[in-house]
Amino acid sequence: MAAQGSKLSIYAAIVANVLISILKFIASFFTGSSAMFSEGIHSLIDTFNGVLLLFGIKKSKKGPTKQHAFGYGKEV
Repeated sequence: MAAQGSKLSIYAAIVANVLISILKFIASFFTGSSAMFSEGIHSLIDTFNGVLLLFGIKKSKKGPTKQHAFGYGKEV
């Protein structure tokens, strides 16, 4: 159940970061601010961090194998 709450938080963060980055890119377009453009890129990278977190959660759910007798939960 805790993983579901984590996933929901990560999805919310991804959506928020995408929207924020779009707004920052729009602001940089209208103002010509390179700092705002950099902030837009920063927000996109934050979005990618969320995607990596989702990947880690998915990978940690894998069951036991011959190499990992106790599963992958501690790998991340």
